[in-house]
Amino acid sequence: MTKKITALLFDLDGTLLDTNELIIGTFAHVLNKHFPGQYGREEILPFLGPTLHDTFNKVDPNNVEALVAEYREWNIAKHDELASEFDGVSETLHLLKAQGFKMAVVSTKKNDMVMRGLDLLDVDGIFDVVIGLDDVTNPKPDPEPILLALDRLGAKKEEALMIGDNFHDVEGGQNAGVRTAGVAWTIKGEAFLQAFNPDYMLQHISDLLRIVEETNK
Repeated sequence: MTKKITALLFDLDGTLLDTNELIIGTFAHVLNKHFPGQYGREEILPFLGPTLHDTFNKVDPNNVEALVAEYREWNIAKHDELASEFDGVSETLHLLKAQGFKMAVVSTKKNDMVMRGLDLLDVDGIFDVVIGLDDVTNPKPDPEPILLALDRLGAKKEEALMIGDNFHDVEGGQNAGVRTAGVAWTIKGEAFLQAFNPDYMLQHISDLLRIVEETNK
């Protein structure tokens, strides 16, 4: 018998908040300055999702901290201008909250930037727990941040669903023993995310309302 869903864990960037062009633009700004002509849009797309330190360690392991600092400076300056809510996000989250779900954000970004992103959404009082990079030793796809969120929510992994736009969200959920949902609006394409076998694929954020209704009836 399928367990009910009582807890919903959300990635932020690329899932609830459309920061795709902000992130791509920031990487382009930094990389074109140091490696002109080497990083176009297709080369940058794989950098969406992993931590900045993981990405820049692959690009230039001798200058990771300097590149991360440059990235964050430009990203912060452009953040509110270039980031926006995906269609229907705040409305759907309010409806889910009204139904009594425990809700958390589980992100690979530093906590201050997670909170800045949430400020662009109409989600005051929605999330019981926010887990960012500062809260963990090992980010997604390691299960640590998801398990920490569940612990702080007082939720069972058998009753949780992790929703995200990237492979590390799906794999992180699988590693933590929770159900997973990919989002078809991922910038990497629905087929890319489907290859990691999430339990559900959302075509629109409001699909969650149907999923939890059907699962919990």
